Amino acid sequence: MRKAACPVVHCYSMVVLFGIHAVSEALKSGARSFDYVGIARERHDQRVQRLIDDCRTSGVQVRFLPREELDRTANTNTHQGVIAVTSSKQYADVDTLLDQRHSEYSFLVVLDGIEDPHNLGALIRTADGAGADGVIIPERRAVGLTGTVVKASAGASEHLAIARVTNISRTLEELKDRNVWTVGLDERGTQSYDELDYKMHCAIVLGAEGKGLHDLVRKRCDFLVSIPMLGQVASLNVSVAGAVVMYEVARQRRAVQNLGKAKPSK
Repeated sequence: MRKAACPVVHCYSMVVLFGIHAVSEALKSGARSFDYVGIARERHDQRVQRLIDDCRTSGVQVRFLPREELDRTANTNTHQGVIAVTSSKQYADVDTLLDQRHSEYSFLVVLDGIEDPHNLGALIRTADGAGADGVIIPERRAVGLTGTVVKASAGASEHLAIARVTNISRTLEELKDRNVWTVGLDERGTQSYDELDYKMHCAIVLGAEGKGLHDLVRKRCDFLVSIPMLGQVASLNVSVAGAVVMYEVARQRRAVQNLGKAKPSK
């Protein structure tokens, strides 16, 4: 029997978050330790004032800094005049994602080597919006939870459980042992994504930009589905394709819930 891993992998190195949504959501989640929040001296709008009030309520130090210093600290000028120096996000393990499912069936998103931080952020944001229980990413040859990812997720990464694993292929086998069906999105899949019944414990598996699913990962999937393309381009961007399939899962499950709530006619 596979031994359960510890619920959380702790990591205490400091990272820089930037962007008002990212910093605000990190503060709300309470999952990070804050060194300080830095705000551009010229920002005096209501959104920033609310953030300052939240910082003071939470006992987080606020520093009013020149924009040039924010640029250097964040290593970008797209910070919207708001940064935060915080501890790293604590990755969950796969068992935790399965144990804390939100509804009758598990709903996970497995990302096989996403390298673009904007794509990862967008996928995390969509997974949160579609009601996924968590996201699984690999430790190597893929982007982690950088400040850019947190900003691109609009702070959704601060609320959604994210697991980081050594081997995606082996993780899919472990999911199968836990009665989770694995659904790979692949342009060579013969079944359309909307023909599959997602009212089951399932994990949606998405491949890397341009490369798609690795061969071994593809072979581990129980189902391979594709999105019909009616134009001249062969495929969608991975974050868009992921959104299409994730919301199909959400749509089917919501339809069942609504049917259960419907009152019988007299």
